[in-house]
Amino acid sequence: MDIQHYMQTLGRQARAASRTLASASTAAKNSALMAMAAEIRACSSTLLAANAADLETARHNGLEDALIDRLTLTAKGIEAMAAGLEQVAALPDPVGEITDVKRRPSGIQVGKMRVPLGVIGIIYEARPNVTADAAALCLKSGNAAILRGGKEALNANQAIATCVRAGLAAAGLPETAVQVVETTDRAAVGELITMPEFVDVIVPRGGKSLIERISREARVPVIKHLDGNCHVYIDEQADPAKVVPIVENSKTQRYGTCNTTESLLVARTVAATFLPEIGRMLAGQGVEMRACAESLAILRDARIANAKLVAATDQDWQEEYLAPIIAIKLVDGLDEAITHINTYSSGHTEAIVTENYTHAMRFLREVDSASVMVNASTRFADGFEYGLGAEIGISTDKIHARGPVGLEGLTSQKWIVFGNGEVRS
Repeated sequence: MDIQHYMQTLGRQARAASRTLASASTAAKNSALMAMAAEIRACSSTLLAANAADLETARHNGLEDALIDRLTLTAKGIEAMAAGLEQVAALPDPVGEITDVKRRPSGIQVGKMRVPLGVIGIIYEARPNVTADAAALCLKSGNAAILRGGKEALNANQAIATCVRAGLAAAGLPETAVQVVETTDRAAVGELITMPEFVDVIVPRGGKSLIERISREARVPVIKHLDGNCHVYIDEQADPAKVVPIVENSKTQRYGTCNTTESLLVARTVAATFLPEIGRMLAGQGVEMRACAESLAILRDARIANAKLVAATDQDWQEEYLAPIIAIKLVDGLDEAITHINTYSSGHTEAIVTENYTHAMRFLREVDSASVMVNASTRFADGFEYGLGAEIGISTDKIHARGPVGLEGLTSQKWIVFGNGEVRS
């Protein structure tokens, strides 16, 4: 295969399809999404078989457990994909929305209209559900998409792509509106990120090395986050009933996600109260605790059965483990917690557990991350949980889109002017 020719063909087709989508009615887009959902449900056994083939290859190749978890499709996961398409269909269409119209002294009225970005290239690893989520969000926001999934999910991605094309065709929209790259050749990524004549923005979803490479080599704007070193801070005025459930869910519900907590900060004045209980919960879940000297001493004194206790190093404060490991550090209070987070965090998601309103509001204002929470699990940092229907990814950038990127994040605004014959003097 001539990779350059192949990718440019996809690019030209996407660009042409994007012009059709930009003017497509909400009804047509929703019809396509509903048809895709029906097709995915009807093809559930086909999708599971394709995924089983991917999993067999992945295990044979020694893929890590966290990636196996991301790769695995279940009947429940397939239903969630279909439901996600229907939820996006139910969301308001952002395209064409006119806001902030104001009359100027000259007589003209000036406002803004929300418009699609054009063609979105999405590169992701080992997550076949992203194929459906990305197709849904790009379509509803009026964008064409070129999707390049990881080689680990090739069979499942192509099976889902077949369902997506069927849905587009059923609604009378171009099947080239969503194209899934059929080759696993890494050169395809290099072409996709250097085609500004065909692609308007790149969204990478994957490991740090992938995102670093794309950020370094891309000639197209990139919406990205490198990693997810998320924190939970236990304040001196935390409600004891909330502490353990929030830490447990933030860390142990799933280990391989970017919104999983990797670092726990505890106010020094309440450490002796909360740490033993937290430690027992983490030990019961098989989580290794990499603790600072003070917290290590408290945990050891608690004589927790089966506790995996390790002395933390400076490197632990900035790690995204994606594994049953957590870093634990005692801090003097809110000021030190905020300083530590802003120093070591990846800017993804942070949470405070506190009943002190002033502390909560300071944490929200001063922590410089894309999602900041009070008395809630960091696992909520997700497009579905935020009411976006689905997400194209998480952005820790500060320009254009930040946090979970849904429909609005896949659009831009242009200035519009209404006049009645006015001319500038």
